[in-house]
Formats: sequence, C-alpha cells, structure tokens
Amino acid sequence: MNKRQALRLLTGGAGALAVLGLAACSESKPSFNAIDLTGADYARDFKLADMNGRERTLADFKGKVVAVFFGFAQCPDVCPTTMLEMKQIKDKLGADGDKLQVIYITVDPARDTAAVMKDYMAAFDPSFLALIPTPEQLAATAKDFKVYYKKVDGKTPGSYTMDHSAASYLYDPQGRLRLYARYGTPVDALAADIQTLLKQG
Repeated sequence: MNKRQALRLLTGGAGALAVLGLAACSESKPSFNAIDLTGADYARDFKLADMNGRERTLADFKGKVVAVFFGFAQCPDVCPTTMLEMKQIKDKLGADGDKLQVIYITVDPARDTAAVMKDYMAAFDPSFLALIPTPEQLAATAKDFKVYYKKVDGKTPGSYTMDHSAASYLYDPQGRLRLYARYGTPVDALAADIQTLLKQG
C-alpha cells in the first residue's frame, strides 16, 4: 500500500466515522410533538400543599412522568377539557397509565378549597392531585413557571373568573422539565410523547 492509498483509506474511514457520529447524535435526541424544553432553567420544581394537606414536590413522583397544569375549578371549558384529555391519555397508556401523575395547581385558592378540589379531581381520575397554594405561593410559583393569571371581576364579588395560561408542563421520570404542551395538543400525540419519556427512564 502506497502513501496515497493509505491517505485515501484514512480519509474514507474518518468520513464514515463522522457519518456514524452524526447518526448517533440524531438518535440520542428524540423527536417530540410538544415543545422540547429540555435544559430550561425555570419551572424546575414546586413546594405546595395538596388537597389532602400534604406538602408536595417533584421528588415525590420520581419514576413517573409528571404533567403540571394551572387552572381553577370554575373554569368553564379549558380546564375540564384538559383534565378529560389527561384521563384519556392515561387510559391510552394502558399498563403504563399508573406512571403518569397529573398535577393541577389552582390559580383560584380563595374558592378552590381542599374539599372543592377533592371533588373536582375525583370527577376525572382519583390519582390526579390538586395543589392549593397561598396567594403568595401562587404569585411566586406562577412567576417561576412563566404562567399568566389574572382575576376578572364578575357581576358579584363571588362570580369572578380567572384568565390564565392554558398549557401543560411535562417532566420525565427523573423530575427534569422536558416538554411544554399547548392547549389543544392532540391526545394521541401527547400520549406518544409521554411514552417516549417513560422509555428514556
């Protein structure tokens, strides 16, 4: 083998390795239907009391995919639709359904008492958990999660409604923020994303 042949062989080998390297890189990063937030430096955790009075953090749900949604019990459409879709996703996951934990953080703690939220969660799935922050905790948590909420006055003091962001954050089984699912993301698409996160472990 002369020098020219050796150089050609080395160059070809390097090219093949480069292609293989690129293939390996592309395979290591999964494709999601929701917006990929992997590595984001916000919405990393929460520390809030649930509807049973127990303080909760993401660490409580290690080994599960966690879906976090902000809403309120008197929400007429977006919130119940989202919860219903989460129930459908859990059902679609079959045997892996127990590895999905839905967390509902109320933006209306004045009306969404523990009793109200217990009934509200039970209407969708008994495993779903509602978190009830104090007004101060809500402000801090919403800021950390980049969530918008605002009280909109009604005809009477108790008939107000709440404007709020309508999307879900998804965390992988290690408790890392991974996805942002806009309201209206198809159930099948989100179920597929959750299955991908579960496979990654």
